Amino acid sequence: MFSDSPASASPASAQRLDQHLQQTLPHGRVAQTRPAGCADLNLWLFDPQVLEGPLSHDEAQAVVDAPAYWSFCWASGQVLAAWILRHPEAVAGKRVLDFGCGSGIVAIAAARAGARDVIACDLDPAALDAAEANALANGVTVTRCEDFFRRPAGIDVITAADVLYDPDNRPLLATFHDAAPTVLLADSRVRDLGDDRYQLQTVAEARTWPDLHEFEEFNRVRIYRCDSASSGAVS
Repeated sequence: MFSDSPASASPASAQRLDQHLQQTLPHGRVAQTRPAGCADLNLWLFDPQVLEGPLSHDEAQAVVDAPAYWSFCWASGQVLAAWILRHPEAVAGKRVLDFGCGSGIVAIAAARAGARDVIACDLDPAALDAAEANALANGVTVTRCEDFFRRPAGIDVITAADVLYDPDNRPLLATFHDAAPTVLLADSRVRDLGDDRYQLQTVAEARTWPDLHEFEEFNRVRIYRCDSASSGAVS
């Protein structure tokens, strides 16, 4: 669950995350916690103890609409991170770029699984701060990248979780395929990707952490793999 350590005892990196979060929720703060869907990793995430009760609808909507999405660990990120930890051979010794890194959970899992180099990529500087702070909390390091189209060369694996929520993002499937030999994609929003190059690996259940009480259908996560040869289903 969540640590009850006061915010004043947080390291400088967590205090910086508090400042980012308070731009959306004035009384918000982060605390260390282990998401239920990937309890092997310890993350600085939104601390619900600052609230008198569960997030109201308006507060939850503010989090979804504003950049503080990085302060929650979404279901697809948890499931993909846990899958990588169970299947380290998918990233071990490789250069991995995590697209839309958010809290950084997938990037951190890749680093823990033995990736040679892990790049956390996100347009939001606050998310990159979160990924760095969370990597430090797990004893690994990640490299920042604010622009996917100015990414370092030699990417072996692209990881991405919950990036297809907007139909306009669907072309990312082809972009990822063209950018790296292997793509590991987790999604809970799109039932049919419409791209046969992406092969279903497994389906798992998880909930956003802390829980935003989303529709149950968004708790069912599908993991896909796309590479030069069909990998077959792996559970």
